[in-house]
Amino acid sequence: MQEYLILKLESPLQSWGKHSFEGLRPSEAFPSRSGLLGLFAAALGIDRDDAINQDRLNASFGFSVRFDHSKHQPQKLTDYHTIKNARQDYHSLKSQKHTIETWREYWQDAKYTAAVWNTAIAGISIKELIEAIKKPVFTLSLGRRSCPLVRPLFDSIVTANNSVDALNQIAPQKGTIYSEDVENKSKIKLRDVPIAKQPRQFATRMVYLHADKGD
Repeated sequence: MQEYLILKLESPLQSWGKHSFEGLRPSEAFPSRSGLLGLFAAALGIDRDDAINQDRLNASFGFSVRFDHSKHQPQKLTDYHTIKNARQDYHSLKSQKHTIETWREYWQDAKYTAAVWNTAIAGISIKELIEAIKKPVFTLSLGRRSCPLVRPLFDSIVTANNSVDALNQIAPQKGTIYSEDVENKSKIKLRDVPIAKQPRQFATRMVYLHADKGD
């Protein structure tokens, strides 16, 4: 049996970046690994340029996330922006002073439940993480600073054989589970594992989909 930290991610808006560039900033259907690690880094006070502790954080935890069913179907919102000081290689810009257009996606009224566990080589314990998310060093948000939490992240601690069983103990017990540890024929490859020593670069991982009987 394994111990799992259960987190609830709820906000009027959430945005979990998919692989993109400056123009279109799409949101994944569920919290990315890089997004959750960023959330934990903010709670623990780990800076973006602290590659050693970023790697330590990445190696410490496994994740599974459920996109919770609710009465209101979540909807996508696209927000339009103009930006100066974009990266120079964006569409062959000659100067970073040029202004570019961007479109950023958000989920409205989405709710997620996450199961988090320590890996065999964990350098940061579940206990340390719980203390940090209850008293975070930096303000927590769900993907972007404009997405504040509407409830505390911490929900409970449960024990189970795997993360899918752990999530099935927690209401609403309906919704697709995206699991790192329970294999299934339905799977997707994601490029969302941050490489701390190479900013804005990501490695791939496999995520297995488990749909409840109502899906």
